[in-house]
Amino acid sequence: MMPIHAGSVLIPDADLSVSFVRAGGPGGQNVNKVASAVQLRFDLAGTAALSPAVKSRLRKLAGRRVIDDGSLLLIAREHRSQEQNRRAAEDRLATLIRAALVEPKLRRATRPTRASKERRLEGKSRRSSVKAGRGKVGGDG
Repeated sequence: MMPIHAGSVLIPDADLSVSFVRAGGPGGQNVNKVASAVQLRFDLAGTAALSPAVKSRLRKLAGRRVIDDGSLLLIAREHRSQEQNRRAAEDRLATLIRAALVEPKLRRATRPTRASKERRLEGKSRRSSVKAGRGKVGGDG
């Protein structure tokens, strides 16, 4: 198995383990005989390749795929061959890590300007007068 490149990070083989299991789905009679589904396990808690901030973002992105022992478990079973499924699982892991490497921008709360408040209130009063003009027309009847 080769190490995974995810952006500027190289995930070493020691942090990954791959096992093959039987998968349902397409494959005909072959599906009952060959273990083509891939379980890729990434030691998220023990890896030294990622900073603690990236680890916490990755843990949040992965959601339920993080299991009790702190590792991330990806299962790929969409292809008929082990090799394609292994590649699919590695690609998924690399995509998750790339997403976790992006530091979210800090949102700073801002206050509306005086002009924007006035524009909002002007629009509300204009709408109010339009609606007020829709009432019944009073007559001498």
